[in-house]
Amino acid sequence: MSDDAPLEPLAPLRFDTKIAVLLREDLETWQRLNVTAFLVSGLGTQVPEVIGEPYEDGDGVPSLPMFRQPVLVFEGTKETLAAAHARVLSRSLPRAVFTGDLFATGNDRDNRAAVRAVRTADLDLVGLAVYGPRNAVDKVMKGARMHP
Repeated sequence: MSDDAPLEPLAPLRFDTKIAVLLREDLETWQRLNVTAFLVSGLGTQVPEVIGEPYEDGDGVPSLPMFRQPVLVFEGTKETLAAAHARVLSRSLPRAVFTGDLFATGNDRDNRAAVRAVRTADLDLVGLAVYGPRNAVDKVMKGARMHP
């Protein structure tokens, strides 16, 4: 094959799994970004199959690997988050939570203590990340809308 030969188009890559983040709709912009970053950081550590291969530019300079698939970001009310959290727990899907209390802490130890201090049903959820089969994640996100 010569360098001038057209490349055959690749078939779209479809995943049978989904990564989704659900944010409470009343968060400020900086909070939405911060919560999303924190939430997805947990998935790669516990679900290694979500991580792709490392990147390398044309000069051979390496970059860290990232998720191998898109992350879909949704928003919803406090009630939508509570319902999604109950559904994710009932399905035992890998998940990460971010509570309103974490905005007042300044380190990882205090973050974990703040979550540990509140019973599951009483968590002031502002964000939830989940990974799993597409249909299961879709059911968890029921009632949420795509983030604008």
